[in-house]
Amino acid sequence: MDANDAAEPLHGTDEEAIPVLRVADAAEAARWYARLGFAVQWEHRFERDLPAFVEVARGRVRLFLSEHTGDARPDTLVYLRVADVDAVAAEFGVPVEEAPWARETELRDPDGNRLRVGSPAP
Repeated sequence: MDANDAAEPLHGTDEEAIPVLRVADAAEAARWYARLGFAVQWEHRFERDLPAFVEVARGRVRLFLSEHTGDARPDTLVYLRVADVDAVAAEFGVPVEEAPWARETELRDPDGNRLRVGSPAP
């Protein structure tokens, strides 16, 4: 495989990495992520009373929220690059920090997962 092959879709599908975040209550977590502009795409349970596995998306950005023990660990850090970090910070009432590479803020979801949200520096 050369560098050009890496950019080509695999079997008609774009390649991507999708972080899996451990959550205690997927419905509660999905409501929290909705404040960041994410919407539920689908939910799966093997049976009605078993843990949920949910996909949320914001444009082309997707996250998996899993109630399954062992899928991921709380306190995971995900970096989310957005066009307007100030709008996110205003929604959550948190400050924006200036870094040489971006303007950033950090949030914690109800399960302790960390989201560092940033807009590239001009």
